[in-house]
Amino acid sequence: MLEEKRPENKWYFKTYGIVIAFLCVGPLALPLVWFNPRFAQKTKVIVTAVTIILTYYLGSLLMNSLRSIKEYYGIIFKSSDRF
Repeated sequence: MLEEKRPENKWYFKTYGIVIAFLCVGPLALPLVWFNPRFAQKTKVIVTAVTIILTYYLGSLLMNSLRSIKEYYGIIFKSSDRF
């Protein structure tokens, strides 16, 4: 009997590949989700929405952190001018 072989997914379509891509390049990994034949349309939309929300949140967090650092260094350099 001939066993019917399933076509194997490419490494970049495997779940671990997509997770690693998201951890390395963030939202730039979304095309891997959209071109993946194993994911349903609903899954693709949910992953995209979560990625957009998370990217916005992390971007806002980064901007607030940079603003705080700028204020902190402004205070340090302003006080060092006295000496």
